[in-house]
Amino acid sequence: MDNNWNDFNNAESQQSFDLIPKGTIAPVRMTIKPGGYDDPNRGWTGGYATRNADTGAVFLKVEYVITEGKYAKRKVWSNIGLFSQKGPEWGNMGRSFIRAILNSSRGLKDKDNTPQAQQARRINGLADLDGLEFLAKIDVEKDQRDDSDKNTIKFAITPDHKEYQGFSGGGSSAPAAPPAPANQGWQQPAQQQAPQQPQQQATSTPPTQTPSWAQ
Repeated sequence: MDNNWNDFNNAESQQSFDLIPKGTIAPVRMTIKPGGYDDPNRGWTGGYATRNADTGAVFLKVEYVITEGKYAKRKVWSNIGLFSQKGPEWGNMGRSFIRAILNSSRGLKDKDNTPQAQQARRINGLADLDGLEFLAKIDVEKDQRDDSDKNTIKFAITPDHKEYQGFSGGGSSAPAAPPAPANQGWQQPAQQQAPQQPQQQATSTPPTQTPSWAQ
């Protein structure tokens, strides 16, 4: 700890709490806030799930940290539904979202049903979701506590979307990124460089179109 407790010159600048615009696309890292609820019959172990004592609903409380770009280090909080006594819809929505997160994180197209892709969509437990990084679309919804607007994340960008291919983290189009670590499937491996063309041919090549998220 800094002994100069009364000197705030080296303190970090405060962050803005303005809403991130709806539709913003950004890479995030998800962290599950343990709720202490387990149901081994459903595969919910490790205390990651949270149960609402009033409604009986079970969900994951997730904190998302934006890792790159204009809103780097900003946080978004939202829940992923696992079970509701009202019916299967909420839990099914949660399963669909988790599938998309795995697709985004592990670079899988939604219609890829190869044995390798199917295995990549399987998890050993909820702990496997903790710490995943993926490309997300930021949304805005009403906070049920005070009816104010708040950011949320309900949609993962997968390789099926053009935004996944063009994302560079800086708000503009960029050359293909270098090969990514296994847990960052949203980054694209570098394309093999084509043989250099004569100068007169290069000048006739049309400019690269800016991805839709950067327009």
